[in-house]
Amino acid sequence: MEKRRLGRTDIDVTSVCLGTMTWGEQNTEDEAHTQLDYAMDRGINFIDAAEMYPVPGRAETQGRTETYIGNWIEARKNRDQYILATKVVGRSEMTWTRDSENLTRQTPAQIDEAVEKSLKRLKTDYIDLYQLHWPDRPINGFGFHSYEDYATDDMVAFEDILGALNRHVEKGNIRHIGLSNESSWATMKFLQVAETNGWPRMVSNQCVYSLVARRFDYERAEIAMREKVGLLAYSPLAMGMLTGKYDSGPTPKGSRKDLFPTFLGRYDLAKAAIGDCNETAKKLDLTPTQFALKFVESRQFVTSNIIGATTMDQLAENIDAHEIDWTEEMEKEAHRIHQSYRSPVA
Repeated sequence: MEKRRLGRTDIDVTSVCLGTMTWGEQNTEDEAHTQLDYAMDRGINFIDAAEMYPVPGRAETQGRTETYIGNWIEARKNRDQYILATKVVGRSEMTWTRDSENLTRQTPAQIDEAVEKSLKRLKTDYIDLYQLHWPDRPINGFGFHSYEDYATDDMVAFEDILGALNRHVEKGNIRHIGLSNESSWATMKFLQVAETNGWPRMVSNQCVYSLVARRFDYERAEIAMREKVGLLAYSPLAMGMLTGKYDSGPTPKGSRKDLFPTFLGRYDLAKAAIGDCNETAKKLDLTPTQFALKFVESRQFVTSNIIGATTMDQLAENIDAHEIDWTEEMEKEAHRIHQSYRSPVA
C-alpha cells in the first residue's frame, strides 16, 4: 500500500483511506468493525469520520459512526497503528449536534464542544487530523455552480477559528488540522493567519473529486502542490455511479440510490459523462471501479483517496482497484472525457 506525506507533517498516510459515513445507517456496528479489521489487514492506516455521521444527518443517528469506531478502538487497543481523522460541522441547522444552539457555527465555544464530544465517542485521547467539515461562511459549498457574494461580517473570523483549534493542538487533543469543502481563497487565508500567529497550518482539504467532478483541478490543485495542502478525495466513485451498477436494469435494492435518491441529485446532469466513463473503462479492459479509483489515486495533488463500502465484497474490490498500473492510454482517455464534459458535477 503506497504511503504519502500528510501536508508538511511527519505523518505518512496510505493513498487509500477508509471512509465511514454509512456506519450506523446502512451498516451495523459489527459490520463496521469487520471493515476496520479488514482494512488494517490490507495495509490501510487512515480512517476518516465526522461528528455528523452517518449520513443522511439525523438527530436519531448522529454520532453513531464515531461511537462504533470508539468501541473498536477500545476493543483492539491498537491506537498507535493508524491515523484517525474526524470533522466538525460548519454553518447548518443541525442543532442536535450541540447542547444549546440555534445554529451550528465554528465559534470557539462550539469547536470546544465538538472536539470534546468526538474524543468521548471515539474513546481516544487525541485526534490525528481534525477538519472543518464545511465553511462557517454562508456560501453554497455543495452542488456549487455560480458564485453569490455574502456579507463578510456574517462569518466567524479566521483568527477565532484557528485560535480555537490551536488551543486544542497545544492541549494535545488534536495533532493536525485540515479543511473540507473549502475554497482557494479561504485556504490561503487560513495559511496566512497561521503564519502570522505561529499557529498550525492546514494540512489537507477534503473535497469531492472523481472523473466527473474535477473542479479541484481548476485552482485548488496548485495550492495543494505548492502549499502542501493535499486533497483528501471523497466520492471518487460518484456515489456508486462510476461502478456501473446503475447503468441499466432496476436500481439495486439497498443501494444509496434506492434508499436516498435525492442524495444523488447532483449527478442527474452528468449521465452522459458517467456513461462515457463506464464504457471507456470496459474498452480499456478495466472495470468501471478500477478506472475511477485509480484515476483519483494517480493525481499528484491527492494525498489519499477515501473509499466507502456497505459490503465486504465492495470494500475488497475498492482496495484491489488501486493495485493496477495507471497507463498513458488511461490518462489520454481521462483527459478526453474531461475535455468533452468538463466538470458536470460540483
